[in-house]
Amino acid sequence: MKRQIKLPQAIAGGVLGVAALFLNVSYSQDPTKKLAAPKIVAAKPPVVVPEDFPSVMTRMQAAKPAIQQRHLDLLKERYDLGDHPAPGVTMARKKPVQGRVRSRLADGLTWDKLAGMDSADIREQGLFPAGFLPLPHPNHPEGGMLFPKFHIDEVKKQETRDLTRFDLDYDLPDHFLPEFPPPMFLTTRPDLGDVSKGKLVTMDNFQELLGGIVNPKQLEGLRLLVAPVMQQQFNQTDDRRSARPSRGVTCFDCHANGHTNAATHLAGDVRPQEFRHRIDTPSLRGVNIQRLFGSQRALKSVEDFTEFEQRAAYFDGDPTLATKKGVSILERGSQVHFMAEFQALLDFPPAPKLNVFGKLDPKQASESELRGQTLFFGKAQCGTCHPAPYYTDNLMHNLKVERFFKPQTIHGRMATADGPIKTFPLRGIKDSPPYLHDGRLLTLDDTVEFFNLILEIKLTADEKADLVAFLRLL
Repeated sequence: MKRQIKLPQAIAGGVLGVAALFLNVSYSQDPTKKLAAPKIVAAKPPVVVPEDFPSVMTRMQAAKPAIQQRHLDLLKERYDLGDHPAPGVTMARKKPVQGRVRSRLADGLTWDKLAGMDSADIREQGLFPAGFLPLPHPNHPEGGMLFPKFHIDEVKKQETRDLTRFDLDYDLPDHFLPEFPPPMFLTTRPDLGDVSKGKLVTMDNFQELLGGIVNPKQLEGLRLLVAPVMQQQFNQTDDRRSARPSRGVTCFDCHANGHTNAATHLAGDVRPQEFRHRIDTPSLRGVNIQRLFGSQRALKSVEDFTEFEQRAAYFDGDPTLATKKGVSILERGSQVHFMAEFQALLDFPPAPKLNVFGKLDPKQASESELRGQTLFFGKAQCGTCHPAPYYTDNLMHNLKVERFFKPQTIHGRMATADGPIKTFPLRGIKDSPPYLHDGRLLTLDDTVEFFNLILEIKLTADEKADLVAFLRLL
């Protein structure tokens, strides 16, 4: 005789309920009654059909001129955008460095008068310079990767890969951007100088330019850095922002030749959209001496950063979008390692007037430059966060800039507290405009004026000029 096991009614009902939940069928709460045949519930089509790609492109192209003009008006209101090179000052490949403070002041206000005011008074009277406020993306509600035209043109010429967006163009004038293509210097072969030979390193020429200079593992790392991968705006789905399906972007599309072309994007970490920071692409030069990666993420290795970028940051930090658009999953033990090993070879540009301790050689520096160095490590307090020889403390600091202005929305960007930001190295700084993590400061003169106000150090006009002269030598 077989033994029957009877389940209590509540348990039996629960088991059937769970089964019905997964099978999407109807059942009777009374387990003693015979179950009806499973009732299959058909999935309902969406109520709103997503807009098709041709209509999205037509609509966004029509809106583009007004969006661009609105942002240009903001830039002109904030800054003097004129081409005013600093006499006799050039980047490594001789592009002129822009001079002058470009951020505009309120009528009747001077920089000395502003620096003499209390932060609370500046805040209450609304006198904080607009050019010192967070800089929004050219279309902040939309965001996404955006490249200068000179980079788009060169990539299209070499690879026939098109980084043009149909909805938006890059915003800052070329004379405020790093030279292009930037030189590439290697820690292992300083004798060679610019190993890129004045060319943009791409998939087309990396073997020709670097083969025989780096080892095969490092060369494979470079190949991965110039290999296109899918990205939020540049991919093959219908919600892309390129006219044609795209092969994607490369690491070196922003970090051109291991440096920067000032391409912009929005940080993937913050939500909601209006609180996301615009990103000014930092240089990869000197990665070997850095210990924090990402302006606010504080990732602890370049390997972490490399993997994070392609898995998440390229897709606004959304892994579901990454899966949909075709994320490139890098193998940590080899591919990520190879990429990081090549990045660690990227060196700062030569600084002939610096000695082995990263300080000025008194025999080569001018009186103004020497005074600037004294200010840098003294009254101006720059050396507190930017010690020699590489001019970074590898820490994060909160400048608390928000004490100077009231929270406000600027073209979709909520300007409020930024929080702690990593200390970027200042070696080679004149080659890396614009400045601050979002590119809001167009020149080194703006940067000195910004920190003079924020740190309340009350530099004189002559002291500011000497400090800028020193920064241009690093």
